[in-house]
Amino acid sequence: MTRVKITPSKPLGQDFIPQEYLPEGCDQHYIRNQQSVQPDGHWRHLRADELETLVKNHNTSSDWDEVLVTKEFDPRQIRNTEFFGLVRIGRVRDAVVEHHDLKLPVGITNSLVISCDIGDDVAIHNVRYLAYYLVGDQSILFNINEINTTDHAKFGNGIIKEGEPESVRVWLDLMNETGSRRVMPFNGMITADAYLWARYRDDTKLMERLGEITQASLDSRRGYYGVVGTCSVIKNSQIIKDVMVGSYCYIKGANKIKNVTINSSEKEPSQIGEGVELVNGLIGYGCRIFYGCKAVRFVLSDNSNLKYGARLINSFLGDNSTISCCEVLNNLLFPSHEQHHNNSFLVASAVLGQSNIAAGATIGSNHNSRANDNEILAGRGFWPGLCTSLKHSSRFASFVLLSKSDYQAELDIKLPFSLVNNNISFNRLEVMPAYWWMHNMYAISRNAWKYHARDKRLRKVQHIEYEALAPDTVEEIITARKLLCRWTAQAWLLSRRESPGNQSDEELFELGHKLLTGDPKTVASLEIFGEEMERSHRKVLIIKPYAAYQAYTDMLYRYASKNVIEFLLSRPNLSLDQVQEELGGDRVREWDNMGGQLMPRHEVDRLRKDINTGKLNSWAEIHERYDQLWEQYPLDKQRHAWALLHDLLDTPRITRADFLELFEKAIAIQHYIDEQVYLSRKKDYDNPFRKLTYRNDQEMEAALGHIDENEFILQTHQETLDYIATIRNLNITGG
Repeated sequence: MTRVKITPSKPLGQDFIPQEYLPEGCDQHYIRNQQSVQPDGHWRHLRADELETLVKNHNTSSDWDEVLVTKEFDPRQIRNTEFFGLVRIGRVRDAVVEHHDLKLPVGITNSLVISCDIGDDVAIHNVRYLAYYLVGDQSILFNINEINTTDHAKFGNGIIKEGEPESVRVWLDLMNETGSRRVMPFNGMITADAYLWARYRDDTKLMERLGEITQASLDSRRGYYGVVGTCSVIKNSQIIKDVMVGSYCYIKGANKIKNVTINSSEKEPSQIGEGVELVNGLIGYGCRIFYGCKAVRFVLSDNSNLKYGARLINSFLGDNSTISCCEVLNNLLFPSHEQHHNNSFLVASAVLGQSNIAAGATIGSNHNSRANDNEILAGRGFWPGLCTSLKHSSRFASFVLLSKSDYQAELDIKLPFSLVNNNISFNRLEVMPAYWWMHNMYAISRNAWKYHARDKRLRKVQHIEYEALAPDTVEEIITARKLLCRWTAQAWLLSRRESPGNQSDEELFELGHKLLTGDPKTVASLEIFGEEMERSHRKVLIIKPYAAYQAYTDMLYRYASKNVIEFLLSRPNLSLDQVQEELGGDRVREWDNMGGQLMPRHEVDRLRKDINTGKLNSWAEIHERYDQLWEQYPLDKQRHAWALLHDLLDTPRITRADFLELFEKAIAIQHYIDEQVYLSRKKDYDNPFRKLTYRNDQEMEAALGHIDENEFILQTHQETLDYIATIRNLNITGG
C-alpha cells in the first residue's frame, strides 16, 4: 500500500525529473521545452501593474518570476488561483470560449496550477489540481478534480522508463487468459501488429525482435508532460492522470482516465462520456466511449465505440467496431466486430473480423479442466446466435452462423458460410454448408457494402478486405468441397456395404464429385456425416450436401470470374497469351488474415524473416511492408482467381471459347444473386407472423418501407445491369 509521506518543505513544481535522470547541462524543463517549442521572445515576465492586479484578484504564486505570459495578457481574467513552479500562460483576453452550450470566459479561475504551459485563449475554471500539462490553444478545462502527469508517465505504451523494473511494464494478454500470447501495446499499433506478435509464439527470435523494436520506438527518458490538444474540452471529470489528449477531443463526466493516449483530430475527433473509467490503454482516432464503460489494459482502434457499460479488459478491439453492454476479456478482435448486448460474454478468443456476437452468447468461462480457458479461433463473419454457449478450444471457418444452443463439446467447423445446429431431439450436430449463399443472399451480398459504408476512417492504416469471397474464404471453400466429396463417397460406399477404407483419398474425391454433380436423387437417399467436427461420439449430419456443393461451385466461379474480369478491365485489349503471361502461375493456397488484410503466407514468412534479420527495424518499416503488400494484393488476388479458373475448368490453357462460356456463367450467377437478394429479403415481408403487429399492409409498408424501394435491392439490380453490360463489351483476342 502506498503511504502518505511527509517531505521537507520546498516549492511545488520543482524537481519534476529526479536529479539522477537529468542529463548533464539540462534542467527539469528540457523535455517540456522540446514538447512545447516557442519562438524566441514569445514569453515575458509580468509587469508590475499586472502583478498588482493578479494579487488583488486573490491569486498567489510560489515565485511570481516563474509566471511567464505573452504580449497579450489581461490579468483581470485570472482569479482565485494558485501557481507553483514555472507556469507559462499564452494569450489571455476578454473573450469567451464556446463549445456546444458551454460558454466560458478565457482565463483561469478557482484553480491550482503546477508547472504547466497554457496556450492561447484557454478557459481553465474550477480545476483543483493541474500539474505538468501542456494545454493547447482554445481548450477548455472545467470542473476537474485532478489532471496530473508523473515524471515516468508512459501514456498507455508498454514500455518502461529509466530506472524502472521490468515488473511495471504493461502487457496485453490477448487470445487467452494465461499471458502466453501477451504483447506490448504502443501508440499506433494496428490489428496486424497485435496478431503478428500474439500468433507466432513459436518464432522466439520474432518475439525478441518485436519487444526490442517496441521499446526502441518510444523514448524511455523521464520527464514528458501530458498534453491536452488544441480545441479540446474536458469538463465535469474526476481524475485525469498520465493522459495524452489529442486535439478536438471531448471528455465529459469521466470518473478516471489513467495511463492512456487518446488520439483525436479535427476531422476525426474522439469523445469520452459520463462515468467512464479507463486505465492502461490506447484509443484511436474517431473513437467514442460513453455511459459507464470500463476498460483496462486495452487498445481501441480507429473509429470504434464502447457504450452502455461495456467492459473491455486485456483486449484489442479492431477498427470500425462497437461493443455495448457486455463483457470482453482477453481477446484479439479484428475490424468490424459488433457486440451489443448486456448478457453477452466473450473471453479468450481471436475473432477475425466482420463478426456479430448476439445477446446471451457466452463464449468462455466454461472451464473443461482445472486450467484457464484455452482459445477460440473464429474466421471472418463469425455469428453465434442468441443464447449460444461454446466450449474451448474451438475453431470456425469463415462466415459460420451458430443457431441458438448450448454446445456441449469442442467444435471444429471446417465448412465456410455454413449454418450449425445442435439438434437435441436427435442428439446430433447438423451442419448446412453454403447456407448464406443458398438462403440469405441479401445478407452476404450486403456484407461488403455495409462494412465499407461504416468505415469512416480518414487514415486507413489498417487495410481491410471486406469482400466475403476472397482468397481466404475461397481456399476454405475448396477444402470444404473436398470434404463433401469424401463424406459423400463414404456414405455411398457404406450404403452398398463396401468399405471406404479400400479407397484412396483421390478415388474418394473423384467418386464424391461424380455423385455430387450427378443425379441429386442418389445423394438425397444418403445420410452423409461429417468427421472430426465435434469432440464427441455424436453424429454430425450434413444438411443439403448436393445443393451446398453446387453453391460452393458457383461461389468459386463468382470469385474467379469477378476478379479476372476486373483484371481485363484494368488492362484492356490484352490477348489471351498476354493475359496468361500476366496472370499465370501456380495457385497460392495458403493465405493469412493479418488484422483484416489478407496476405499470401509466404509473404508473412518473408516479413517475419526480414524482422528477425534486422532488415525491418521499426514499426514504421513494418507498416510500410503492409502497405506494399496491400498495393500488390489486387494483382495477387487476380492471379489466384486465374489459377482457380484453370482448376475449375480442369485445363492447362484457357481458350477464347472458355472465356465466352465463363462470361455467360458469370452473367447467370449475377442474375441469381440479383434474384436471391430480392427473394431472401422478401421473405420478411411475406411471413404472416411478421405482419402480426401491424393493423394492415399499409401500416407495415409505412413502418418498414416497400421492398421495391429498398436501397440495397435497387443498388444490386443496377449493379447487375452494369455488370452484364461490362461483360458484353469485353473483347478477348487470340485462341
